[in-house]
Amino acid sequence: MSDITTPEKPVVEDEGDLAADYIEELLDIADLDGDLEIDVRNGRVYLTVTAPDGKLAALAKQDVVRSLQELTRLAVQNRTGGFSRLILDIAGSRDARQQELIALVDGAVARIEGGAAKASLPAMSSYERKLVHDLVAERGFVSESQGEGADRHTVISRA
Repeated sequence: MSDITTPEKPVVEDEGDLAADYIEELLDIADLDGDLEIDVRNGRVYLTVTAPDGKLAALAKQDVVRSLQELTRLAVQNRTGGFSRLILDIAGSRDARQQELIALVDGAVARIEGGAAKASLPAMSSYERKLVHDLVAERGFVSESQGEGADRHTVISRA
């Protein structure tokens, strides 16, 4: 594996370019049009794919986005030799998932306010758990991740 990083171009930008190339190829194979935007925040690449005609709706389903994200990460890792923390958003899928996470946290907080000592959320990715931890803290509660692997989930309790 060769390192494609130059002094003028940080690794994270290379990661974004490689991810965009991979997604563009997939869209071409599927004969879909999409606009790609690369954003880098806090050392993490966010790749957003949009299309004005709504033809990406089938790809915007959470399981599909999660799978495409993992495939894209693997393609990037194969080229760079390093771990990728890329976040993929297709046709607003991340905003939709954010709203689902807010609803999950609100429901858990309501159960605790209703007398429950703790409330467990379903298993989710480390990125989603981080978002949940932030939402929980904003509401004045505490949370911790429990479990291993695909069963890792968040448990919320009073502060």
